[in-house]
Amino acid sequence: MSEPMNRLSAGCETETRQCDRHGEYEAKLLCGRIMSRCPACEKEKVDAQIEETRRQAEGNRLSAIRSILGRSGIPPRFQNRDFDGYRPADEKQARVLKVCKAYADKFDDRLANGGGLVLCGLPGTGKTHLACAIANQIAQRGRTSLFLSVMQAVRRVKQTYNRDSEETEAEAISFFFRPDLLILDEVGVQFGSETEKLVLFEIINGRYEQMRPTILISNLNTNELGGFIGERALDRMKEGGGAVLAFDWDSKRSDVKVSPRTVSEVNWEGLNNRFLDESMSGRCR
Repeated sequence: MSEPMNRLSAGCETETRQCDRHGEYEAKLLCGRIMSRCPACEKEKVDAQIEETRRQAEGNRLSAIRSILGRSGIPPRFQNRDFDGYRPADEKQARVLKVCKAYADKFDDRLANGGGLVLCGLPGTGKTHLACAIANQIAQRGRTSLFLSVMQAVRRVKQTYNRDSEETEAEAISFFFRPDLLILDEVGVQFGSETEKLVLFEIINGRYEQMRPTILISNLNTNELGGFIGERALDRMKEGGGAVLAFDWDSKRSDVKVSPRTVSEVNWEGLNNRFLDESMSGRCR
């Protein structure tokens, strides 16, 4: 190592030093005590720390997504469904795909303004595929969802009528207000009793009042649907920019393409941690 080469006007000394990896560099005397290290080595160290922080953040993000989807109740068959795997065969199917994709893309607007989706049509026409594609996409932005059948929802509330129930009816209904998106499948399979209509209205209306979007999936047409869930509940689904989509074509089950789930860069500041801390799978599946 050479002797100091010069003295700066600010009183700091410099000298030429040799880095084993990057060759010569000008070292500065810092605070009158120590000489600066190789700037290239220091930059590599900082870059490595930044990369490690990024890897940890990415791991936390993926873990949060797995937690969201693991508690969503989405059936295993539909856990990897996305919009790329839905292949429209005509203009009607292309329009339905466009509406559902826009619903997912602008889901934060739905949270601000409300508005649900009603997916009605024959079995095998892609209703559950698109509903789960919405849930899978919003999970990438930290938005929580819960997928279950109407019978499961009604059964949970009815269980509170037992004397030994540890949960009240109000608590059971408020449970369905927690996720950012609620997907109720098989609407119309239930008996359509007044009690069931009342339970469904309480769930749908409560989420409507709290600006929590809801998706209903049914093999019935819209006229038949009103008879099972009640016209008031159906009206709530249409308000706030909600839409009713008719899947009036033949089954698409032989034409489904399942794609691996992709993850994009997102902002996790709005992650609903309280919902993630709740164990949802134990009671609702």
